[in-house]
Order: sequence, then structure tokens, then C-alpha cells
Amino acid sequence: MKNKKQTESAPSVISAKEYAALSPEERREWRAVDPRRERLPIVSYVFFGLGALALIIYVTARLWPGFADFFNQNVSELFRRVLAALTNPIPFSLGECCLLLLPVAFGLVVWYAAKYRCDTWRSTWSFVGILLSVVSLLLSMFVFTFATGYHGKPLDEKLGMEQVDVSAEELYETALILVEKINEEKENVSYDAEDFSIMPYSLSEMNAKLLDAYDTFCEKHAFIDHYDSKIKPVMLSELMNYTHITGVYSYFTGEANIDIAFPDYTIPYTAAHELAHQRGIAKEDEANMIAFLVCIESDDAYIRYCAYVNMYEYVANALYRANPDLYAKARNTLDMDVRREMIAYNAFFSKYQDSTASSVSGAVNDTFLKFQGTEGTASYGMVVDLTVAYYKSLGMIPQES
Repeated sequence: MKNKKQTESAPSVISAKEYAALSPEERREWRAVDPRRERLPIVSYVFFGLGALALIIYVTARLWPGFADFFNQNVSELFRRVLAALTNPIPFSLGECCLLLLPVAFGLVVWYAAKYRCDTWRSTWSFVGILLSVVSLLLSMFVFTFATGYHGKPLDEKLGMEQVDVSAEELYETALILVEKINEEKENVSYDAEDFSIMPYSLSEMNAKLLDAYDTFCEKHAFIDHYDSKIKPVMLSELMNYTHITGVYSYFTGEANIDIAFPDYTIPYTAAHELAHQRGIAKEDEANMIAFLVCIESDDAYIRYCAYVNMYEYVANALYRANPDLYAKARNTLDMDVRREMIAYNAFFSKYQDSTASSVSGAVNDTFLKFQGTEGTASYGMVVDLTVAYYKSLGMIPQES
């Protein structure tokens, strides 16, 4: 039990509002009794400790692919599952809301710092230390939930394929295979007056169909796990078009977000791509490939159609650069309804083609991906090599001597 003398000499606790009302002299006197405002709180040291641990894990993952795969498929998988379970019931994208509120949060932090915290150099540095500890926490979350996925063994090894440089002839053969599949699936697809194909169900129904397809795929491949999750449409999808970003995985909320203002035929494939990220497939070309393989496992004709069309566009672009004549030859075998849809897409996208937002987002994304040890935004198109390797593994493309 404290005696009366100890109680009287102990400093009382005052609120931030009461502290702000003190004069500079009174504040100095108060800090002499209770210097908490000039010290880092214990939780900041915890956040810095997590940051140091995350740095060790990240460096180890970059040096040792086996460790990267183990951590990604076990520890990070647990974090991703928990985050998805927590955010699934929320009917909107929590990650998008956090980003939209970021300017407001920044303004409040600046106001609070100026009014209540930063009246001396020591208290200012203490507050800066608190902010840096929060940044450390966010970077730690990135490592614990997602970052090690960039440094595991390549996807072609996990799928039992061999990814090598491809020739124009192999690109042509792959394009023909995709064209044949597109023409088959197209028979069960309807088109609107603007020449776009129509997704014959809602986003929630599409979500369920993709999860069923993931079930089928995950039964065959142990390196990726399946769990229930919800695709989150971006509320500001029209504005997002100007960034040329069609989807994003929010690692700090565990949500797979998609732009729903793009034509229907891009949406199932984009959703499958973001679901791949949610399951730990970090590299963009590998997420593209997983999305393709999952979608063609689907029982739904429209999802399969979308997968083949989106992959054909990647392969056709590469073929055009390699051999325009072979590109034209392959394109001429494509059904006219599909060709009209691609022309309609080009007209749709022209509105957003040269936006400043796309230049900024592209530069940021390219820098981020290169820091993770990939080829930057060029890695999206590297899925072409994986697709050729896939059809080679099936014996549908002859091996070149």
C-alpha cells in the first residue's frame, strides 16, 4: 500500500488537451516531472523489433529459395488466411477505404504533432520515432504475409515444366492452340451491341465459380492451398482505369480487389490473378499463369473463354513483335466475334491510354517489382514463356532440336 507522502509526490496524469493548454514554461516543468512525451513508448520498440526480424527473414528468403517457399507456404499462408477470414464479411474493400483515408490521416497526424507533440526537438524526434515504428510494422506485415513469395523456386519447376527462350514458330503454334480453344468456347458466349461478350452471372456467382476452379487446381498441386475468400470490387473503378491497374492484392487487409469498370471478358481472369496473389503467388507472370490454369479448369464456359482470350492477347503481342506475318496468319483464324471484341476493347481503352496517372502508377509498380528481384512490369508478359512451356509439356508443341 502506498503511503500518503508517496501519493502526493507522484506525478498526476494529464490529457493531451490539458497539456496543449499549458504555457511553454509549464510544459517544461511538466516534462521535468513526466518526460513521457520525449521518450518512445514501449510498443514502438516492439514494432522496431518486428522490423528487424522481418529484415532477417527477407534477406534469408532472397538467399535461400527453399526457405522462401517454406515460409510462404506455411507462416505467410496462416497470416493470409486470418486476414481473409477477418475481412471477408465486410461488403466493401477495406484496403481501398484505408488508401482513400490516407490523406485525411496524414493531415490529422500533422495537426496533432503541431498542436500537442512537437514543441521541442526532443519531443519532435520522439514523435518521428513513433511514426517510423508504424512504418516498420507495415513493412513487417508485407514480409510476414507476402514478400517471401517473390523468392521461392520458379513456377515452371513446381509444375514440372521447363521454361526456356521460345522461337517465333513456337509462339505461332501456341497462338493456334489458343485460337482453337477460343473458337470452341465462343459458341457458348453472347455479345452485346458494342461487340463485347457478356458475363452471364453476377460477381458473387463468378467468385463462387472461381473458388470451385481453385478447388480443382489445388487438389493437383501441393504448392498452393485453397480457402474461401471474396473478390472485392473497387468502388472507384472508373478512376482506377486511368492507372491501367485492373486489380490489386491488399496485403495488409488480405483482400483481392478488382476494377469492375473494364469489359466483362477481362474480369474473371483478373479476379483469378488476384486470388493467386492472395494464395501466395507473388510474381506477376506466375500469377498470370496460375490464373490461366485455374480458369481453364472451370466448369463454366465463359470463364474458360476469358482465360483463353486473355492469354491469346499476351501470346499474340509477343508473336507480333517476333514475326508480324505469323501473327497475321494466326489472327485470321480467330472467330470474327472475338476479333470484334478485341477491336472494341482497343476503342474502350483509348480513353485511358495516355493518362498521367498511368505513368506514375507504372513507374511506381515497375520500381517495386524490380526491387523484389523481378523484371519489373515487363514480368507480366513473361507468362508467354510459361504458356509455351505448358503446351510443350502436354506434347501439343513439338520440341525444337
